[in-house]
Amino acid sequence: MRKLTLWALVLALLLTGCAGTQTEAPQSDWVPERSMPLQFATQFQVDYYSGGYKLISLADGSKFLVVPEGCEVPESAPKDAVPLYQPIENIYLAATSAMCLFDALNRLDAITLSGSRAESWYVESARKAMEDGKILYAGKYSEPDYEMLLSHSCPLAVESMMIGHASDVKQKLEELGIVVLTDQSSMEKHPLGRTEWMKLYAALLNEEDRAEELFNEQVAYLNDALQGENPQKTVAFFHISSSGYVVARKSGDYVTKMLELAGGRYVFSDLGDRETKTSTVNIEMEQFFAAAKDADYIIYNSTIGGEIHSMEELLEKSPLLAQFKAVRNGNVWCTQKNMYQETTQLGQMIQSFRKIFSGEADGLTQLPFLYRLQ
Repeated sequence: MRKLTLWALVLALLLTGCAGTQTEAPQSDWVPERSMPLQFATQFQVDYYSGGYKLISLADGSKFLVVPEGCEVPESAPKDAVPLYQPIENIYLAATSAMCLFDALNRLDAITLSGSRAESWYVESARKAMEDGKILYAGKYSEPDYEMLLSHSCPLAVESMMIGHASDVKQKLEELGIVVLTDQSSMEKHPLGRTEWMKLYAALLNEEDRAEELFNEQVAYLNDALQGENPQKTVAFFHISSSGYVVARKSGDYVTKMLELAGGRYVFSDLGDRETKTSTVNIEMEQFFAAAKDADYIIYNSTIGGEIHSMEELLEKSPLLAQFKAVRNGNVWCTQKNMYQETTQLGQMIQSFRKIFSGEADGLTQLPFLYRLQ
């Protein structure tokens, strides 16, 4: 009787799914125990199954099965889900917007290969990791060093939407056994939807609790920015190209939405084609002058146009700007260069915009991600 009870216990343990050093996968019906709660993100979903399995589904239809260490793919798992075996390391990161998400999770150790060189990173931890040789440059997204990826046993390439312009590269990576996950955070409608993508990468690395804590901090910044009366200040966001064109953000993109959430009113109500993926529009200075000359604030996008540090430098780009109301009133702010590589902190960016539009920043020369031109 004792032996029978012991064997029954062993059998029960085997049927509970993969745990510890077990290699048997669960054979029960493939029904999730729960799904990851998401507040703003709509371009991905994470479902949790018994035995520690996770199914990541993206808006483009791709699916990835995160398999716990020492486990196998369950027979009942979706056949179209590409397996990713934990621990997931030696990642090739070509999607620049995702680096800060890994950094915030304190998991740069999972990245060995980068699609950008050290000097291109404004995420200081990433730059230092490359300078120290902990992360290596493995070629840009359209020209990866396949031999380097294979020599480092790279299991996963995290790509941006730009990989759609290099379908042959994606096909080659997959032929080599490297899983390609396309970061689709740029398709999120709400700015904090981009920030919430840290939860997807946290699911790969079992860092969900850390991601939830960090994300809630940004939600708190957003909620703070939404408090009180809406100042409804008009604002232009732009830079001037080397050819003299004004490059303005397309109406309705995530930057203009951040401005609007902060209480600003973008000077262009219908600029650009909202159906295209481009985020900026080139316009003549005369058209920009007509729309923005009376704006309460102008924000110069030095992330793209190059940092400027004085009003004189701004006017060198176009003397016509001297006639702008915001220039005359000293209400010209610039973005810092790290703005587009800090998607983990979009809630705090919105709060900074709010402080400008509400007048709370009057007399200040610097805010997180922004500085005032003198």
